Amino acid sequence: MPTITEQELKTQMSGGALASLYLLKGKEKLLVKRAAKKLIRLASGDVFPEFNRNEFPGEAAVEQISDAAAALPFMAEHKCVVVSDFNAEERPQAELEQLLDLLDDLPETTTLVLYFPTLNPGGSSGKWKKLLDRAGKRGFVVDFPQREAADLRQILGKTAERQGCQLSRPALNRLIEYVGSDLTQLLGEVEKLCAYTLGQGGREITLETVEEMTPKSTEATVFVMMDALLAGDAQRAYTILDSLLFQNTEPVKILGAMVTPYLDMVRVKGAMESGLPTDAPLEYAPEYKPGRDKKINFRLRKAQQNLRHFNTQTLKACLDLLLEADGALKGSQLDKNLVLERLAAQLMLTQRGER
Repeated sequence: MPTITEQELKTQMSGGALASLYLLKGKEKLLVKRAAKKLIRLASGDVFPEFNRNEFPGEAAVEQISDAAAALPFMAEHKCVVVSDFNAEERPQAELEQLLDLLDDLPETTTLVLYFPTLNPGGSSGKWKKLLDRAGKRGFVVDFPQREAADLRQILGKTAERQGCQLSRPALNRLIEYVGSDLTQLLGEVEKLCAYTLGQGGREITLETVEEMTPKSTEATVFVMMDALLAGDAQRAYTILDSLLFQNTEPVKILGAMVTPYLDMVRVKGAMESGLPTDAPLEYAPEYKPGRDKKINFRLRKAQQNLRHFNTQTLKACLDLLLEADGALKGSQLDKNLVLERLAAQLMLTQRGER
């Protein structure tokens, strides 16, 4: 049985005919938890569910899990055994083999749900591969990837509506810019924004409210600042930089984030000049490998767009300015805020071809 989508799982659950094994994983942890909760409730049934549901933490002995799976349901036709965050990588090989044997021999009266609310099974580990391969053969593996921006906007918009508010498109886009694509954090921010807006007697969550109420990570905020700077919007770029400095954000940390879009452009330009696709740096740039996700792909696409405003000489001049600023922050007595303010002006003028 192959990996199935969230929608296919919903179809199975609505039909009422469940398989003996489900493994739920993915980067979107909130959706993993929600789907697991619904699946467990359905598989436990309505007859004495407290007796027909056995839940185990990831560190539980496999023998205990096997005994629970083999036991008959109590005055019902079906029961559910649940294991959260079973860490295959940390288990001895003998215990992993025990679990694999259990997957091969699950009784029809039991549904075993393995779900991962915090761990991310997979990667190059041979143990994870064995578990995922066996689960895919004996049951269903359900993956919950991070949502695209369009999906996030739809989910967040509906969430706001249920709470009596409206999220404008600009406010939604800015919220995702500042918070990122983690659905748990985004929904928490929407709840807070709704409470504030309703408390003020309004219904529409405006762009101004998002700006005022949403905490901004340094990386996300600098990304927006650099977007404004590369677009030539000096006023917006300096407004964001002033906000970061007013919040006592470490200047070296700001500079580190400022370097990122230029390094992305260098790598994308090198790939394009070598006849490679723009996402080729994913294969050889070491800092991309731990996070092969939509955020990295978005950065590389953004770098390709920004390269329209840069030739090789201009890009090199900007990198020299960034290196000079790094030396000034770490090895001189110059005012660090002034170093960053001057750097922003120098980068913008260099991009325009001015001194």
